Amino acid sequence: MGTLGWPEVQQASLMTTSFLGSALRGTFFFIFGLWWSVKYPLRYLRRKTNGESQLSYGVQRVEVFEGAVKAFFALTGILVEQFVPTGPHLQLYSPKTRSWTDLTHWHYTTMYLFFLLSGMVDIISHSPLKLPLGLDRLSLAVALLIEGLLFCFHDNTDAALDHHVHSLLTMAIFAGALCVLLEVFLRDHIILEIFRTSSFLLQGSWLWQIGFVLSPPWGGEGWDQTDHSNFTLLTMCFCWHYVGALAVLAANAAASRCCNESCQLKFGDIDVELDCGMCIRKGIKSSDSTLLPESPSDDK
Repeated sequence: MGTLGWPEVQQASLMTTSFLGSALRGTFFFIFGLWWSVKYPLRYLRRKTNGESQLSYGVQRVEVFEGAVKAFFALTGILVEQFVPTGPHLQLYSPKTRSWTDLTHWHYTTMYLFFLLSGMVDIISHSPLKLPLGLDRLSLAVALLIEGLLFCFHDNTDAALDHHVHSLLTMAIFAGALCVLLEVFLRDHIILEIFRTSSFLLQGSWLWQIGFVLSPPWGGEGWDQTDHSNFTLLTMCFCWHYVGALAVLAANAAASRCCNESCQLKFGDIDVELDCGMCIRKGIKSSDSTLLPESPSDDK
């Protein structure tokens, strides 16, 4: 049996790293898409039922937590891209080779950087600083526009199939960016929120698809870059991915409706918020009021 030489082992390692990087980026978008697919339908149903117009303290804390998770994921992505064994380790230019160092890793580091800034703006927007309303959405739109710009000029080494799958990805990215830009002016619009959620789900699943197409985890060179039938199939797959995203949205929206109705039946007129402490305080106040004497004649 033959053994792999060092160049083959190095190439297999690079392919595995590329797949893991694509999977990491896809997981980042897919998790947020899943969370929003539950959050926004549930919040819409509660507002429709209770007529709430402003965010409660509990919901504001959830927004801060969401921004912190976004910033954490982005910071993790930056560290992974920079400090993997094949990463640049924060070195942009190599004096020895007189060339740029691993621009692909810097490419994704730049993308994560803007999502890190978006997460920080989310946190500050719900702090006592009181930033202008809509700035959090604007920062997310800028992050998506930067991501789309970077993927438009992604180094695909003249590989036609690589270019095709990333072009499909940029369609989902710019669609999400346009949606978030509209949310700056039309805040808390359920249709825009649902469309943004579907674009994130699509980005997440498609990034996983790109990993399997270009650098499969089991090794090999990936799909044939010259077979035009692969272009047709992947275009259809992109549409199927969006159908899957819509199916996830519908399922989670239905689950949110059932959850909202069960909470209404269980708690009745009690305003059930994400901040459970509000319900506890209401229960304490009501129990204290029942202990008060009804009239002065009860005192002996």
